[in-house]
Amino acid sequence: MLLPGIILAVVFHYAPMIGIVISFQDFNPALGFFKSHFIGWDNFEYMLDMPDIFQVLWNTVFIAVLKMITGLVVPISFALLLNELSSQFYKRTIQTLIYIPHFLSWVILGGILVDVLSPSSGIVNLFLKSMGMEPVFFLGNADIFPYVIVVTNIWKEFGFGTIVYLAAITSISPTLYEAAKMDGAKKLQQVLHITLPGIAPIIVLMATLSLGNVLNAGFDQIFNLYSPITYRTGDILDTLAYKFANYRIF
Repeated sequence: MLLPGIILAVVFHYAPMIGIVISFQDFNPALGFFKSHFIGWDNFEYMLDMPDIFQVLWNTVFIAVLKMITGLVVPISFALLLNELSSQFYKRTIQTLIYIPHFLSWVILGGILVDVLSPSSGIVNLFLKSMGMEPVFFLGNADIFPYVIVVTNIWKEFGFGTIVYLAAITSISPTLYEAAKMDGAKKLQQVLHITLPGIAPIIVLMATLSLGNVLNAGFDQIFNLYSPITYRTGDILDTLAYKFANYRIF
């Protein structure tokens, strides 16, 4: 039963690691991995000599870590709240609605967010204007751009995590809650002493899996949302490599 999963892991996770050798070569696609000229650490030295490399590294780690933290806190919190709904119809409806963005690409969502966050006609800024506040250029303000990236990523992905944690909550024995009620435990006490310890293994598993994304701040999301105005805080390793590759090619 484990064999299909092992094969998929080897083919799509371990076999591609052969590509790491490219970083130590003056790689030529026509020659392939084994015939391209080996240059050692020259590519890394060139990268570290680039003027904005440390700012780009900071942007990458900062955005990735914020995504990892919020990717745990928000789904867990929402799953706990959703679990308290007594109506199965409303619960399933909300699950479906929050899960839909997970299946949409950032090309689609990027176009939607450009309209929604527009400083002149976006629904968010129209609401801020109705409250007597000044409009905010969310996608054109370098200081707030990383937080916009994190918040929009939460909107897209927290539905998946919520469903995972809801499934974990359903595996907790109802008799534990009944015993806690008989002992006078309130809702918050039940959450703290039964629900959270009950889903702790899943939380640890999801947190461990997310560590693999510590340098993955989300190329497709940032590429579809950033602009030269926000390069200072929005440029990450992936977008820098993309821009540099285009420069070398053209």
